[in-house]
Amino acid sequence: MPAEQAGSGGNVPFAYERCCRVPAATTAQQVASAFVGASQDNEWETARMIRTLDLPVTLSTKAQELTLRRASDGDLTALMLLLADDPISATRGDRADDADAAAYRSALAEILADPANDLLVVVNEADEPLATMQLTRIPGMARRGSTRLLVEAVRVRSDHRASGIGSAMMRWVTGSAAPAVEASLVQLTSDEARQDAHRFYERLGFVGSHRGFKYRLG
Repeated sequence: MPAEQAGSGGNVPFAYERCCRVPAATTAQQVASAFVGASQDNEWETARMIRTLDLPVTLSTKAQELTLRRASDGDLTALMLLLADDPISATRGDRADDADAAAYRSALAEILADPANDLLVVVNEADEPLATMQLTRIPGMARRGSTRLLVEAVRVRSDHRASGIGSAMMRWVTGSAAPAVEASLVQLTSDEARQDAHRFYERLGFVGSHRGFKYRLG
């Protein structure tokens, strides 16, 4: 599996984490108010997602400049194809089947409506999605009340892997997104079969410090 694919998830994944230096938190009320959803009039109103993230932004690779933006309903087909463009994901049912479109659309709508979640895509000049990832802000009691930023479902299209897109995405996560949501830790899981992805994350400073467990239902 190419390193730039950097897929996450799996049955018995490795868990990676990276500490980030962030500004001191303000009051709990001020932090909470930053994540209050906007009007419910528009099902795809992006302001209901993680509002403190400054998007869209430009991501620079050696080959080109790309745009990282929030996903929308119009990206649904491309997102399905990105998930299916991976042998491990395909074994879990991600096959970009039209019969599954309603399930994916429902999941996308739920993510976009959640003020603690963001689904992002990297697009070229033609606004064609080349990569995606999901971010989740998780407040916690452990580590003296630390907030974590969880990175999930990182995918780079197969014909653009090893081009620097994955590295640019993760540098933005640790350098910009984590401080913006006042997270002191960025974490992710990666399937044990993704050895290239493990080396990719370690090169970026992530440490395989934990072992994750999953319990499948249904």
